[in-house]
Amino acid sequence: MTNVIGNQEHLKWLEAEAIYVMREVAAQFEHPVLLFSGGKDSICMARLAHKAFAPGNIPFPFLHVDTGHNFDETLRFRDKLLLKLGVHLIVRTVQESIDKGRAVEEAGPNPSRNGLQIVTLLDAIDEFQFDAALGGARRDEEKARAKERFFSHRDRFGQWDPKNQRPELWNLYNGRKHGGEHFRVFPLSNWTEMDVWQYLYTENVELPKLYFSHRREVVNRRGVLLAKSPYITLLGDEKYEEKTIRFRTIGDMTCTGAVESLANSIPQIIQEVAAARITERGGRADDKRSEAAMEDRKKRGYF
Repeated sequence: MTNVIGNQEHLKWLEAEAIYVMREVAAQFEHPVLLFSGGKDSICMARLAHKAFAPGNIPFPFLHVDTGHNFDETLRFRDKLLLKLGVHLIVRTVQESIDKGRAVEEAGPNPSRNGLQIVTLLDAIDEFQFDAALGGARRDEEKARAKERFFSHRDRFGQWDPKNQRPELWNLYNGRKHGGEHFRVFPLSNWTEMDVWQYLYTENVELPKLYFSHRREVVNRRGVLLAKSPYITLLGDEKYEEKTIRFRTIGDMTCTGAVESLANSIPQIIQEVAAARITERGGRADDKRSEAAMEDRKKRGYF
């Protein structure tokens, strides 16, 4: 263990900070919810929430905004984990938003539903009157996320203004808001991808098999390895090839890229992450659409 995680004191500090933030949410807000995708960061959040409120139950529901293009393995793992935790799961789908005319499917041979999640999420927040939504975003993921606070204010339209965030001195978090406004809360703000993997290892947390090395058919699209799925249309001379891969992040199959890897255990993944020179979101096709793709989506209400 020591050769992959070294001194564990920093993990204890990060755990304590995240638990403190979660308890602040439970204390300050009337209707919080935890956003859960089935990926490693939301699984880490579920673990922290369980520890924060044990031996009692987690005092808020989980919400999954389902694009309809998820990996089957992710959905099966989601249902198994939340049944074990005894958590109430709310699922709202992008397809429902499209059917209601609230969102419009992108045109072209390879439409992505990643941005359409904004409508589904904001509608769910309005439907259940959630005043705080806990997310697993980390500041090292993407430069726009580095601008977030722990308590990140959203106006009554669900929009984020990165230039109008509140100071958070001495670990004091201000959850005051006007009617119709809400907060996104990020307990993992000071964590890195490495921290998450090390924590999951020390806690012996089970994860979807997608994170570990396996054989799968993929297509190389402008340097991004996309898994074969019914949601992807091959372009030009593209073709699927079987490769030994794993996923560093799990999301919509139309934009979530894999990496070639032989890592089939968390210690091996930790060693791989330590040597990586590309961030985990470097394999997300949607983030490559423009330099400010993530920030533009977040301003409109994205996670």
